[in-house]
Amino acid sequence: MQSTVEWDLQKLVGLLIFKAQKLDLTTKPIFVLLVGLVFLFIWYCYQVGRTDQSHIIMSVGGQTPEGVAFTNGYLVCQSPDISAFSLHRDGLNRKLYSSLQDYAKRYSWAGMGRIHKGIREQSRYLSDRLAIQKPKIFSLPDMPSAPYFPRDAQRHDVEILERNYLIVLSEFENLQRDFSSGSVPKGWTVNATTSGGWYTYYLYNKGNCVPTNCRTCPRTYRILNTLRTFINGNVFGNACFSVLLPGTFLSGDYGPTNARLRCNLGLKIPQGCELVVGGEPQCWSEGCCLLVDDSFLHTTSHNGSFEDGPRVIFMVDLWHPNIAAAERQALDYIFAPGR
Repeated sequence: MQSTVEWDLQKLVGLLIFKAQKLDLTTKPIFVLLVGLVFLFIWYCYQVGRTDQSHIIMSVGGQTPEGVAFTNGYLVCQSPDISAFSLHRDGLNRKLYSSLQDYAKRYSWAGMGRIHKGIREQSRYLSDRLAIQKPKIFSLPDMPSAPYFPRDAQRHDVEILERNYLIVLSEFENLQRDFSSGSVPKGWTVNATTSGGWYTYYLYNKGNCVPTNCRTCPRTYRILNTLRTFINGNVFGNACFSVLLPGTFLSGDYGPTNARLRCNLGLKIPQGCELVVGGEPQCWSEGCCLLVDDSFLHTTSHNGSFEDGPRVIFMVDLWHPNIAAAERQALDYIFAPGR
């Protein structure tokens, strides 16, 4: 379509120039000619921009290709045969782009360059290619990336969590008593593992507050509300206690986005525990925070004995420090829970 637009423009401009040769340039028609050329240039720019967007938007009536699934309403490639997705690798997730347009109409396009680019290029990250970093749902381009970030990246929130370590630990210990019956108590989530056991107790789950759990941990909930960069408005945001039993290994996985840092506050860290992110091993420390970009391939293990007890951390998802306020607001809108 773009080539047709260019050809039509060339014809119109050629016709105008031909007519202009017969005009007396000292008269008003020259003014009319210039106005016409300006109008045609503006019309051309509009058509080209519209064509570029329509080129990358998937057809409304098209079907989702085999091997492509939706997570929280967004495209995720699950097929080992990436050829099933390759026909759409230059396409754009209509849902994301529609949400971005809606946001821009309500607020502004200012500062949306990286988000628009990320939506336009997101299919690069949906294939089953091998990579050390591969966000599952959305990748924001031109972001400084590393498996681990220094505490200074989010110093304010890190210091608040570490200063309140004993409060968070005491509220976990109140929850831990519920395990004495031998069954999984109310409010806890059992996560799939090949060995051992992994349990989580969410105060926020994918951007949604869990009121009953927050009421059992009122002081920890209040601490969350004092954090400046806690993600609590979109599906990438979580806050939970994470319990890993001895003998548990969590195989390699990628987080949903590189727009966040996962802050791990160590509560109970026995020997034999290890976190490997992007090929770099680390271990938690009790009372200290570890900032992780979980869009890198990561594994977690607890190789201690039964007598060592579980590994317990408090996980909080924080914004990546390189994301501007306008981008945070837009991402909250685009990835709002239930959208």
